[in-house]
Amino acid sequence: MNAEMAAFPDRETIAAKLSTLGESDQAFLRLLMENAQQDENFLSGLDLCLHEAAEAKFLNSLKLERLGEWLGGTAPARLQVRLMEAARSSQHAAYQAFRNGLTRSGGLEQAYPRV
Repeated sequence: MNAEMAAFPDRETIAAKLSTLGESDQAFLRLLMENAQQDENFLSGLDLCLHEAAEAKFLNSLKLERLGEWLGGTAPARLQVRLMEAARSSQHAAYQAFRNGLTRSGGLEQAYPRV
């Protein structure tokens, strides 16, 4: 039964929420990130969101940077490394814009401070 519950929301729903990132979408995503069982669904949705941005005719790099900044500042420590891995998974400009925002947020450094 837990596996069924973890399957909702699907990656398309998460990707749509990430791409619009309105106020209600942010609240939904915050709740989703609180539950560690949803990590795989969340990361799958992020991958789809970035892939769709890379395939789009028009690249909105500011929107992707804003998404990276918001996720870097909002996501729990357990997700920070995986977010950076997703950002580095391609050399496409969409992934680079997301990575720039993620780096600017300082989320990885806050989660794992240098000693």
